[in-house]
Amino acid sequence: MTTRSEGMQPHHPELPPLTPIRGGHHRCTKCDRIIYSDPKVAVAAIIPMDGGIVLLKRAIEPQLGKWSFPSGYVDRGEKLEKALEREVLEECGLVVDVIGLVGVYSDEGQAVVLVVYHADVVDGELMAGDETSDARVYAVDAMPELAFEHDDRIVQDWLEGLGMRRQ
Repeated sequence: MTTRSEGMQPHHPELPPLTPIRGGHHRCTKCDRIIYSDPKVAVAAIIPMDGGIVLLKRAIEPQLGKWSFPSGYVDRGEKLEKALEREVLEECGLVVDVIGLVGVYSDEGQAVVLVVYHADVVDGELMAGDETSDARVYAVDAMPELAFEHDDRIVQDWLEGLGMRRQ
């Protein structure tokens, strides 16, 4: 048996122990209900600006000190595009308009499903937010090493969507 995992919704006030079952899910020892360990949805933005794209240097784990796109988790009940607009404003001070979907990314064994959008700047000034230590615009062919394994694939997918290829 195991105790309640982070993110699982209680269905009994006294929080009975759970028994692990297939697929990373759990079964309540009191009522036999299956508690699903659903993935967490995150959003990220590729934001073209001044001939490059906006990248942020992460001030938090995972990948502290590495560069990535403005991104963050979607709150329960929040529309994906609104979550993206909120996260971009919080992380780098930009107000954006969501233009279109770049792709949806997930990796075997990982709990996060990442939904990436192309977004254009409509207002604001690029600056580091609370979870970032720096915010810069990099040309696609001069980007620093990116934080996450799928980040290069995301850039390539975005370029292909524009009818371009990475050099």
